[in-house]
Amino acid sequence: MSDFETVAAMENPAARPGPAGEQDAAAGKPAKVRSLAGDAWRDLRRNPIFWISLTLVALVSAMAAFPGLFTANDPQDCVLSRQHAGPSGGAIFGYDFQGCDTYARAVYGARASLIVGVCSAALTGLIAIVVGMLAGYFGHWVDAVISRVIDVVLGIPLLLAAIVLLKRISSDAPSVRIMAVVFVLAVLGWTTAARVVRSSVISAKEQDYVAAARMLGAGNGRIMWRHILPNSLAPAVVVLTIALGSFIAAEATLSFLGIGLKAPTISWGIDINTGRAHMRESALPLAVPSTFLALTVLAFIMLGDAIRDAFDPKLR
Repeated sequence: MSDFETVAAMENPAARPGPAGEQDAAAGKPAKVRSLAGDAWRDLRRNPIFWISLTLVALVSAMAAFPGLFTANDPQDCVLSRQHAGPSGGAIFGYDFQGCDTYARAVYGARASLIVGVCSAALTGLIAIVVGMLAGYFGHWVDAVISRVIDVVLGIPLLLAAIVLLKRISSDAPSVRIMAVVFVLAVLGWTTAARVVRSSVISAKEQDYVAAARMLGAGNGRIMWRHILPNSLAPAVVVLTIALGSFIAAEATLSFLGIGLKAPTISWGIDINTGRAHMRESALPLAVPSTFLALTVLAFIMLGDAIRDAFDPKLR
């Protein structure tokens, strides 16, 4: 028995030394080789936090895509005679100071928040992948320049810079405001994901399969996009999942301050600001969108944490 087979037998008593491809004598089956993704999925299936957060994310996503399934009321149907009216059969959380259905506005507000969050995370991921790949693969002066740029952007407070940039945009068109918020959040929020991609690329480019591809004549572009990138995406996906919740919270904060989305767009941040001004007359117009926002942000952060724990071998 070779030294390698001796160590393998000590680590796994069920293993039997023999030629490659020989079936296990006891089980009569070839041993299964699990991948990192397979091990992660096995851990996720046993994690109740993953299922709770995934259920909340699916619920909010369905609410944003098909709000008519959750309420039959029109969020724009506002009658002043119903101002601050209490809960009733037609409006389970009552009406706000303009006589709008509080629950209907909270349901329809999920769409703008998710659009901003998902688009910001997607644009952030694109920037982070390109920048992190270039810095990690080429190294030397390319890595030094990009790292200094990342340090500069990291030193800029996100909300403060977002307020300054969005102040320069005077258009109140809903589509323009949404894309402006997406662009600002992505430009200011890509640095953490870029650092994660850079670290993964530095680790992956030292692997044997990269050396083999280089010896076979593959160019830098093919090695980066066909070999290194697929093996460096998992940590970035975890960071972007957590960042998605942060982007939703940032959009609500900017809209609350009157800098982000503006009426007639329905946003949780706008409704929270409106409810705050009239909370003495009625607390529900403030509590309902605040609860929807808190649960959504918490769901994405919990989902990202669960995925991170599953993919981290140190926590196994």
